[in-house]
Amino acid sequence: MFLRMIASTALLLSTPAIARPAPLDLSAMSAEIEAGRYRNIEGIRVQRGGEVLFEASYRGNTAETRIDARSAGKSITAIAVGIAIDEGKIASVDTPVFAFFKDREPFAHDGPLKRTITIRDLLTMSSALDCDDWADASPGNEERMYDTRDWTRFALDIPLTTNYARDLQGLGRYSYCTAGAFLLGRIVERATGQRFDAYVQSRLFDPLGITGAEWRTSPSGEIQSGGQLSLRVRDFAAIGQLVMDGGTVKGGEQIVSRKWLREMLRPRARATPLDAYGYLWWVRDWREPGNPKPWPGFYMSGNGGNKVVLFPDLNAVVVILSTNYNRRDMHDLTTALIEKHILPALLKPAP
Repeated sequence: MFLRMIASTALLLSTPAIARPAPLDLSAMSAEIEAGRYRNIEGIRVQRGGEVLFEASYRGNTAETRIDARSAGKSITAIAVGIAIDEGKIASVDTPVFAFFKDREPFAHDGPLKRTITIRDLLTMSSALDCDDWADASPGNEERMYDTRDWTRFALDIPLTTNYARDLQGLGRYSYCTAGAFLLGRIVERATGQRFDAYVQSRLFDPLGITGAEWRTSPSGEIQSGGQLSLRVRDFAAIGQLVMDGGTVKGGEQIVSRKWLREMLRPRARATPLDAYGYLWWVRDWREPGNPKPWPGFYMSGNGGNKVVLFPDLNAVVVILSTNYNRRDMHDLTTALIEKHILPALLKPAP
């Protein structure tokens, strides 16, 4: 599966233009949403080749409603890191993380292992930090961070996991860690001299026409670069389209390099039985019911079932914003919307 996904990464950044597509009939899907079949679905947008094929708001929302897509915001942080590397503000993903925080020394649980943690380790969720948001008892669990005032101090002082070892790719075991993604935002700030939200606004959001972004902050005012960012459906679609288009916007301006996007999307670790993980981006095969053919999708994902999925083989971007927060079936519901309704509509031959 990984080899097919890697091949699709190259296609994703070189998809040829196609004829203007026809709108999708997703009325049956909307009827099920309105009937409560998928609970709190807030907005959906589907586009192909940059053309909107379907867009709808639910539960009293409008096109201007901003929804907190939770950890989907991590994928934006990966883009911001790439832009900073493109600009020469960060040397590479192999740069040691703790070298950026000399003013915050001493660190708890300091030592050679902690000092060798790199930006790549945080991007791939494979660092030596004892940090696992999927384990309530983990010292680095994000809920523990939210109980503190200084999130940077919390993240820097996370203890190290036992028996840490790197594999042949140079990566440790996968462990989902919001505190690590939060530290990446602080690194971007220190490398660029700009507050994280201001840097993202000027380098990424402004060229895409995104305004009014609502960021969560810590009690001490630190921007939560590990997620909890509220944007409109079309804003998330614009970010997805930027990646689909190889980092360029209309007019040809290169916002983030193709080289970085290929690195960012390349699957590097097995995160779940169905998902691979790149640099704060998820990768999986999606399937139309009754059709064994897999459709690789690169996606942003957040609590509540929020998804921004790029289908390179279909030149399509799908955005689903959902507030089914903390429900066991939140991601299953969104997956069902995509596989039962949206993917078949995209695959249906044009009339």
